Amino acid sequence: MKKVLIANRGEIAVRVIRACASYGLKSVAVYSDTDANAMHVHLADEAYGLDGRSALETYLDADKILAAAKKSGADAIHPGYGFLSERADFAQAVEDAGLIWIGPTPENIALLGDKVAARTIAEKVGAPLVPGTPGPVDSVDEVRAFADAHGYPIAIKAAFGGGGRGLKVVRSPKELELRYDSAVSEAVSAFGRGECYVERFVDRPRHVETQILGDGKGRIVVVGTRDCSAQRRHQKVIEEAPAPFITDLQMEKLIEASVAIGSEVKYRGVGTMEFMLGSDGLLSFLEVNTRLQVEHPVTERVTGVDLVIWQFKIAEGHDMDELPDVVPQIGHCFEFRINAEDPGRGFLPQAGEFTRFDVPGGPFLRVDSGVGSAGTISAEFDSMIAKIIVWGNNREEAVARSRQAMKECNIEGIPTLVPFHRRMLEEPQFAATKAKDFLVHTNWIENECTWLGELTQPLPAGVHREEVIREWFEVDGKWIRLGFPASLVGTGGSGVHAPAKAAPSATTAGAVKSAMNGLVSKWLKATGDAVAEGESVGVLEAMKMEMPIVAEESGTFTQMVEEGTTVKEGQVIATIL
Repeated sequence: MKKVLIANRGEIAVRVIRACASYGLKSVAVYSDTDANAMHVHLADEAYGLDGRSALETYLDADKILAAAKKSGADAIHPGYGFLSERADFAQAVEDAGLIWIGPTPENIALLGDKVAARTIAEKVGAPLVPGTPGPVDSVDEVRAFADAHGYPIAIKAAFGGGGRGLKVVRSPKELELRYDSAVSEAVSAFGRGECYVERFVDRPRHVETQILGDGKGRIVVVGTRDCSAQRRHQKVIEEAPAPFITDLQMEKLIEASVAIGSEVKYRGVGTMEFMLGSDGLLSFLEVNTRLQVEHPVTERVTGVDLVIWQFKIAEGHDMDELPDVVPQIGHCFEFRINAEDPGRGFLPQAGEFTRFDVPGGPFLRVDSGVGSAGTISAEFDSMIAKIIVWGNNREEAVARSRQAMKECNIEGIPTLVPFHRRMLEEPQFAATKAKDFLVHTNWIENECTWLGELTQPLPAGVHREEVIREWFEVDGKWIRLGFPASLVGTGGSGVHAPAKAAPSATTAGAVKSAMNGLVSKWLKATGDAVAEGESVGVLEAMKMEMPIVAEESGTFTQMVEEGTTVKEGQVIATIL
């Protein structure tokens, strides 16, 4: 390899560009119109525009990516994470174009990207598994039969999904039909395929995972463990390595299962084996992520293994003889995702300009970012500003250093997760020093952090605190309560179990406004349809969170924007007159 095109943006593009420089490779960036002045564009050796604003027009357009690679003379493509990174057809197209694909084989991606097939492989090699259907279900009756046999709660999961999309938890028979329909609909919207399978749901599970490297010939190296249990909406916000408070027997099972699954498919490159760990110690295989993870820096810090450079080496055909079967981990490391979200308003994604970013300093600290000391978070893409990675000789020292890092981290102009991280580091159930006191699980933030409301950050200019009202929304099969400026509530609310809504003012009568920055992913009503007050008319989506758009009053519906349009908070997206 001599020149690598990075088919991505933001901090991961910057990370790969830096690895290219370390390894002696030229780097090529691609960019959307909104990213023309982004950091990754300036840092790369070359950069090519993709002529468009949205992800669909740019970073998800395989033809444009391949055309940019040809134009630049790149001989390899690195996909980063997200976008096209787990698309087997794109990996195949790259190889068919005579380029080196820096990732797992197209066959690896296709096989393990099918969650049912991955589960079948795990079962074949004896990996620990909770009960589940042998394949996708065809109807709600099959789901009901499984629940009758194994009991509630159950989880309905998109067979071709991941990251919490298309995942619905059913806790009682009366919820079953609604959750099944919702899972199928979300799977179609997010992945283009609606197949779902069913598993027994493990309540209060921890999320633990192993980092693997495969040579494509059957050898698998385990590069440590991670714990990613601190999540909201099934998305990680804090990760750490190694996974704390696991027994020697649990560690042995994690390693054995990871090696067995990887060896069975002759896995190539970097991958992550994900598992659930129940409060009773039950370990169960979850899925395989066939790409570099957002949280890879914590593993790099405790092992000294540069995972991106190893992606390069494996793509070039190098063996892994210099690595042991299990790489030892030294010390403890945390990663804090600094997203533009307001934790006091249900972690709503934000977009806009931040005017100040004071980066923390000190020994054993790393900051991965795709922005400078000031910049703009675009509504078109995810809300990540940076990742702050902190290492200590042990978990207690890493917590102490993290507290100082969060104290030094200051971002102005836009709500972020910084106040949330500061509060988490003071939470005894998270900053525990003994296994019995570490109580964090994948639903812990949403279910047990009663202090989230205290973290509400400044509202948009001109909106006063007393103008905020609260509404109930269903997010990933769970009801949460969010606060919104009263002037924007025309788009909010679930229409079910919601408090009385404020009447629209004369200036907003009939206008349906977007309650957040995001994407109009689906309209449930067409222009000219009659709608009733409280009826869902569409769906907003941002950062894996879906929010129903509910009619504030009865009348005739008119669409103002098309499906797939990125909208800003407060923008009029429809009318009901």
